[in-house]
Amino acid sequence: MTDARKKPSFLDRGVGQVALVVENLERTVEAYWHRFGIGPWHFYTYQKPLVSRMTRRGAPADYAMRLALANLGSTRIELIEQKFGDTVYAEFVRAHGYGVQHLGLLVDDIEAAVREAEAVGYRVTMSGAGFGLDGDGAYAYLDTEDELGITFELVQRPKRRVEPDKVYPPPEDHG
Repeated sequence: MTDARKKPSFLDRGVGQVALVVENLERTVEAYWHRFGIGPWHFYTYQKPLVSRMTRRGAPADYAMRLALANLGSTRIELIEQKFGDTVYAEFVRAHGYGVQHLGLLVDDIEAAVREAEAVGYRVTMSGAGFGLDGDGAYAYLDTEDELGITFELVQRPKRRVEPDKVYPPPEDHG
């Protein structure tokens, strides 16, 4: 274990996202909306070609997940349903069942943040990039769970997102 003594800059903005792996994305989104009014939810399917560069344990990978995003105050909630492939989500479900899988840390420069994480002893277990409208946007999951009790994800949000697969509830129902 490395004694960092200095907080890595990827922690400067705090937690921007709380993510849960769920068994049924549609049912879970509907529950958040009907019970708590959390939404609207923007659905995306993260797979190739939308996510143009994917890795798992340092090697090129092919996987898919369907996710829904909504804001709860200043925190984004991300619900993830595993579709196929070797992912951190499938690994999490095998070990723990469904539930809170990671905390997302927002960064401006994913490559610099990954270098900082590696400097304090954490490696990337899964990553993806290129899902923004302009080919930007990236994420990198770190191997923090065993030591810290949860996985940290470094997230460089795209400047512009592609249109969601769908929005729930439909815009006319947001009132």
